[in-house]
Amino acid sequence: MAEPSSTAATAATAATASTADPPAPVTKSWADEADEETNNTSTAESESSSINLEALTIDDKENNSSKFLDDPDDSNIQAVTSGDTPYTSAARFEDLSLSPELLKGLYVEMKFEKPSKIQAISLPMILSPPHRDLIAQAHNGSGKTTCFVLGMLSRVDPKVQAPQALCVCPTRELAIQNVEVLRRMGKYTGIASECLVRLDRDAVHVSKRAPIMAQVVIGTPGTIKKFISFKKLGTSRLKILVFDEADQMLAQEGFRDDSLKIMKDIEKDNKKCQVLLFSATFNDTVKNFISRTVKMDHNKLFVKKEELSLDAVKQYKVYCPDELAKIDVIKDYIFEIGENVGQTIIFMATRDSARLLHQALVNLGYEVTSIQGSLSNEERDKVVKEFKDGLTQVLISTDILARGFDQQQVNLVINYNLPNKHSLRDEPDYEVYLHRVGRAGRFGRKGAVFNLICDENDERLMSKIENHFGTCVTEVRAQSVEEYKAALKEAGLLQ
Repeated sequence: MAEPSSTAATAATAATASTADPPAPVTKSWADEADEETNNTSTAESESSSINLEALTIDDKENNSSKFLDDPDDSNIQAVTSGDTPYTSAARFEDLSLSPELLKGLYVEMKFEKPSKIQAISLPMILSPPHRDLIAQAHNGSGKTTCFVLGMLSRVDPKVQAPQALCVCPTRELAIQNVEVLRRMGKYTGIASECLVRLDRDAVHVSKRAPIMAQVVIGTPGTIKKFISFKKLGTSRLKILVFDEADQMLAQEGFRDDSLKIMKDIEKDNKKCQVLLFSATFNDTVKNFISRTVKMDHNKLFVKKEELSLDAVKQYKVYCPDELAKIDVIKDYIFEIGENVGQTIIFMATRDSARLLHQALVNLGYEVTSIQGSLSNEERDKVVKEFKDGLTQVLISTDILARGFDQQQVNLVINYNLPNKHSLRDEPDYEVYLHRVGRAGRFGRKGAVFNLICDENDERLMSKIENHFGTCVTEVRAQSVEEYKAALKEAGLLQ
């Protein structure tokens, strides 16, 4: 399974990023990357007026199943609309009044045939006047990125050389990935885009940069905030503002302050900018907080909690007596038996644990790569590019890649450590677990997740995860070749 890493691979992806100023000292308040070791605790504070969520009603027309596509992955979507604007789901991209250039990008470059259900329902909400704000939550791998990327491209006037669409992402990897999608989809439109992510210390300071003229800007919150504060990123002509992984962007310590500052700066000069909040997970606390950051007459789109776990991905647990046994399970069973089933991501709790596992597997003769927040930007871009190009088969990662990372060849996820809330060691982080699972089985494909259980705390975390999602995770005995084979066959990864 673990193929050698190519030394010839370059960080070409990084070339898409705009040069930014040297990074500020690392703090928890102005982060530009997901830091798995910071405290997740946040307060739901906002100066905006509170919204009465109960006043919003479900539009029965939106739930007319005859208008929806036959897509079982999104069979339980609830559309909640505000006001009397009628929305009709789009069975075809042609139903959305898109430009011929955008349709060509969808069909020729993206190879799409028809909208997924989340796209069929959300795109009319995004594109139809009066362009209300939208809070949208749906499965990992259901096509959320296409929703907001197509929304941005549709709202932009290519003749106006000024920022008209802005997308804020929690990590540089996700920002770069979204820019790549946008450039493919918008290839024939003439729309320019720029990626604003923090580069290395020798980069040109933002104050010496030319003003941004690209119509679409995608980046991380700290860098975007700096470009706005130095008046290099104008906001007066913005038509649409997107927060990808919005629950993390607006409720997690480290991103909330920058994100809200960006929103307030835009509101000063631009009261009509449409705000789109997209994520796979929104808990009730986050929903209430986010509802106070958007306009009163916003729309909502949610999937019931019990429908969120991906049926296409089979989950298993393996009891290991100690840490060395975890490594044995990985190399002697999962790697060996799953050698030809696709790429693997191993999720770790901390940067140090990621480094240690990487070194341990290298010492055992395996070619693996790893990514975590302390790597340089160039190193991170190189690791991601090699993995996306298929030059490496096994990637060890902290939760920096848990959200939004799209690699369709990933069929196996290993939770070396179960995700827990940093302030509560014995309380699982259910949203992160769901996002990790979502790295496998993208867009309804087959996948398997192996959770390595080592001590009583792991057992408690696993039990709570099972209870939360209303599922029973099958046990695979640590040294049973037949049970690993049976698990991979059940997941559709072995014949």
